[in-house]
Amino acid sequence: MDTSCSSKLTKSVKQQYMDLPQGDKVQAMYIWIDGSGEGLRCKTRTLDSEPKTIEELPEWNFDGSSTSQAEGSNSDMFLIPKAMFRDPFRKDPNKLVLCEVLKYNRKTAETNHRQMCEKIMSMVKNQHPWFGMEQEYTLLAIDGHPFGWPSNGFPGPQGPYYCGVGADKAYGRDIVEAHYRACLYAGVMICGSNAEVMPAQWEFQVGPCEGIAMGDHLWIARFILHRVCEDFGVVASFDPKPIPGNWNGAGCHTNFSTKNMREEGGLRYIEEAIDRLGKRHQYHIRAYDPKGGLDNARRLTGHHETSNINEFSAGVANRGASIRIPRAVGQDKRGYFEDRRPSANCDPYAVTEALIRTCLLNEEGEEPKEYK
Repeated sequence: MDTSCSSKLTKSVKQQYMDLPQGDKVQAMYIWIDGSGEGLRCKTRTLDSEPKTIEELPEWNFDGSSTSQAEGSNSDMFLIPKAMFRDPFRKDPNKLVLCEVLKYNRKTAETNHRQMCEKIMSMVKNQHPWFGMEQEYTLLAIDGHPFGWPSNGFPGPQGPYYCGVGADKAYGRDIVEAHYRACLYAGVMICGSNAEVMPAQWEFQVGPCEGIAMGDHLWIARFILHRVCEDFGVVASFDPKPIPGNWNGAGCHTNFSTKNMREEGGLRYIEEAIDRLGKRHQYHIRAYDPKGGLDNARRLTGHHETSNINEFSAGVANRGASIRIPRAVGQDKRGYFEDRRPSANCDPYAVTEALIRTCLLNEEGEEPKEYK
């Protein structure tokens, strides 16, 4: 059976139902991070009217024993709506709703890093921290083989694929274009995309976002990518080293600035922040992937445009450093810096929180400080 034809038939049949009027009702898709710290789950409920604010959305619950977040004997978990976007799949007036997860006793679930991140961001809101995150990912066939790669063997070596054009260089552009447009429709602060160094690897950028909005927008952008790929019958992988050997890994480079860094003479504040980061390297490595650095150890080898996981480094226009200062920032003496250590499967809440703790709250040592 030709599965591609079957898939096209299914989509065309589905569309006639999606075109049906839905009356005054609204479908709200609740989205949350599961017990892995990187997987997303979702389910839908009907609302009687279109919500205009996050406060109008009801709390909900789910079975945490099926998402590695609770025991079966006490499995109800709470979904607390925190951010709302337009739904590019069902279209207006339907919504995507990003939620925090609370346990049965309403304490924060282990993989809910948003709550603490929001608290940390509120402590420095007068410094207006801006973030931009560059999300790399790899397109795979359902069987896990890189999309567009020969079934037996490998494509030509890296070189022509980065920002490449042509069917022999850019594998899966239709997915990239669909994702970009869907993000714009949803209201995600997507600001760019490009083909990456490894064939079938791509990147999209989100930002600049201030404070907690960075994590919200990146998680929804990831969700939208997974849904778009689902429609195309492929898989988006955020594994930081999906193909071993002489192939680039996948990161989530994080650009960061404060009001002081962006103003005249801001380079001094950038250099001070980098100095503090250098004294707390291992803390950041642990915060920059869901497995406390084990995933990133496969990627941060000192090769393939990465720094070595065991060493901290910084430099102007140096893509082999932990921290890169863009050349224009060095010339203008103000702007931002790029932390190149976060892995593609990082939790953006954990990454942005760590940067604030070290660079603005001046924390030292390898353990985060507790705040009442």
